[in-house]
Amino acid sequence: MIRTTIRLAALLQVSTHTVARRWHDRRDRGDVPGWVLITVMTAGLVSAIWLLAGPTLTQMFQDALGKVSGG
Repeated sequence: MIRTTIRLAALLQVSTHTVARRWHDRRDRGDVPGWVLITVMTAGLVSAIWLLAGPTLTQMFQDALGKVSGG
Protein backbone atom coordinates (compact mmCIF):
# COMPACT_ATOMS: atom_id res chain seq x y z
CA MET A 1 0.00 0.00 0.00
CA ILE A 2 2.75 2.48 0.92
CA ARG A 3 4.80 1.51 -2.16
CA THR A 4 1.79 2.13 -4.37
CA THR A 5 1.19 5.53 -2.75
CA ILE A 6 4.86 6.51 -3.18
CA ARG A 7 4.82 5.42 -6.82
CA LEU A 8 1.63 7.38 -7.49
CA ALA A 9 3.06 10.46 -5.78
CA ALA A 10 6.26 10.22 -7.83
CA LEU A 11 4.28 9.73 -11.03
CA LEU A 12 2.07 12.70 -10.21
CA GLN A 13 5.11 14.88 -9.53
CA VAL A 14 6.78 13.88 -12.81
CA SER A 15 3.56 14.41 -14.74
CA THR A 16 2.95 17.81 -13.16
CA HIS A 17 6.52 18.88 -13.89
CA THR A 18 6.23 17.73 -17.52
CA VAL A 19 2.95 19.57 -18.08
CA ALA A 20 4.29 22.74 -16.43
CA ARG A 21 7.47 22.57 -18.51
CA ARG A 22 5.53 22.15 -21.76
CA TRP A 23 3.25 25.07 -20.86
CA HIS A 24 6.24 27.27 -20.03
CA ASP A 25 8.03 26.36 -23.26
CA ARG A 26 4.93 27.10 -25.31
CA ARG A 27 4.26 30.40 -23.55
CA ASP A 28 7.81 31.79 -23.63
CA ARG A 29 9.41 30.63 -26.85
CA GLY A 30 11.69 33.62 -27.21
CA ASP A 31 10.95 34.44 -30.84
CA VAL A 32 9.06 37.39 -32.28
CA PRO A 33 5.54 36.65 -33.51
CA GLY A 34 5.01 37.18 -37.21
CA TRP A 35 2.49 39.98 -36.83
CA VAL A 36 4.93 42.03 -34.75
CA LEU A 37 7.64 41.61 -37.35
CA ILE A 38 5.28 42.58 -40.17
CA THR A 39 4.08 45.66 -38.24
CA VAL A 40 7.61 46.85 -37.51
CA MET A 41 8.77 46.26 -41.07
CA THR A 42 5.75 48.11 -42.48
CA ALA A 43 6.37 51.08 -40.19
CA GLY A 44 10.02 51.10 -41.28
CA LEU A 45 9.11 51.04 -44.96
CA VAL A 46 6.57 53.84 -44.59
CA SER A 47 9.12 55.95 -42.70
CA ALA A 48 11.82 55.34 -45.32
CA ILE A 49 9.48 56.18 -48.20
CA TRP A 50 8.23 59.29 -46.42
CA LEU A 51 11.79 60.49 -45.80
CA LEU A 52 12.76 59.97 -49.43
CA ALA A 53 9.59 61.10 -51.18
CA GLY A 54 7.73 63.18 -48.59
CA PRO A 55 7.98 66.58 -50.26
CA THR A 56 7.07 65.16 -53.67
CA LEU A 57 4.10 63.24 -52.29
CA THR A 58 2.90 66.32 -50.41
CA GLN A 59 3.10 68.43 -53.57
CA MET A 60 1.27 65.76 -55.60
CA PHE A 61 -1.49 65.65 -52.98
CA GLN A 62 -1.86 69.42 -52.93
CA ASP A 63 -1.95 69.54 -56.75
CA ALA A 64 -4.66 66.87 -56.83
CA LEU A 65 -6.75 68.72 -54.27
CA GLY A 66 -6.31 71.94 -56.23
CA LYS A 67 -7.58 70.27 -59.41
CA VAL A 68 -10.60 68.78 -57.64
CA SER A 69 -11.56 72.02 -55.92
CA GLY A 70 -10.98 74.04 -59.10
CA GLY A 71 -8.21 76.18 -57.72
